[in-house]
Parts: sequence; C-alpha cells; structure tokens
Amino acid sequence: MKKVTNAPLFKLPYLNSRENYELQIDIGKVILITFWASWCPDSGRDMPKKEQLFQAMDHDQVKMLTINVSGRERSTEEAVDFAEKFITQPAIADRGREIYDLYNCQGVPTTVIIDTKGKVAYQFGDQASFMEIVEALGSLL
Repeated sequence: MKKVTNAPLFKLPYLNSRENYELQIDIGKVILITFWASWCPDSGRDMPKKEQLFQAMDHDQVKMLTINVSGRERSTEEAVDFAEKFITQPAIADRGREIYDLYNCQGVPTTVIIDTKGKVAYQFGDQASFMEIVEALGSLL
C-alpha cells in the first residue's frame, strides 16, 4: 500500500465492445480499479470477491471497474472469455501495459483506490488481503 498524488487519467476501450471508458467522468466518486490477467491464479481468487463487493456496492458513491493488462495476457480471446464468465463490473482493456505501468503496478491483481478528489488514496499489490482493500475503501466513504 502506498500513497501517490493525482490519479493518471486515461481513456480505454471496453474489453468486449467498441465503446470507450474515460476515468475523468467518474472523478467525484470513490473509484476502485483492479488490474488483472486471465491466466493469473491470484486474479482468479481476487475477482470473485470483487464481484460480490460490486453486487453489494452503492454505484452512486463507488465506481468499480477492471482493467485487463493485455500486455501480460496470452490472448484477447482468453481475456474476453474470463470477463464474460466471471465479471459483471466494467472490464476495459489496457493498451499493452500502458496504464498498468502509469500506475506503477508490480503484478496482477493490483488494486487502486482513487478518492473523490481524483487522488490515489491506496494501492495494493497481489498479496494484499481482501479485507485490507475493503477497509481502505470503507475509510473513504
């Protein structure tokens, strides 16, 4: 977990459509981003828990989304299959590792929590417990 200043803004395509997602539109909400790859066992354990959280979350206060790190993915098809099977929250596709690197991620999954002012309040690596992430999220609500 480390403190950073302003969250880098980005515009990326959704994994399974031609539409784009733009981070700027959700500044004002608490934003939880999970960087993931379909082949990663830690992502496989993390995403179902994040999905339960997503289902229970007040979407007026919290925006949850996932970014598939295409630069660490075996194939786009595997990422799309994983997202269609396991993810109902928005799944967007990185341009290689561009946004992953911009956020100084060290592995997948990486969880980034952005506060309502657009600052990175928390960042968790692949060894963080789900409860640590939930507690950090709760501290901003």
